[in-house]
Amino acid sequence: MKTDAKKRAAHAAVRSRIHGAVKKAVAAATTDIALREAQSVIDTAARKGIIHKNAAARKKSRLNASVNAAIAADSAAK
Repeated sequence: MKTDAKKRAAHAAVRSRIHGAVKKAVAAATTDIALREAQSVIDTAARKGIIHKNAAARKKSRLNASVNAAIAADSAAK
């Protein structure tokens, strides 16, 4: 296996982990643990150079907005 194929496969796994962590955080909007875990995964990917730091900041901002919207919707439903 060529080096770039190995790197692409490893990066795909990390991107998949980001996607899963974000979905879990939005689904469990009332718990802070899932949100912190998702932010940690995003920060780690940015630190390793898998995603750009601005892309990481954008993902975290959108994640926070989604979680806050989910909390607001949950509060309004009660």
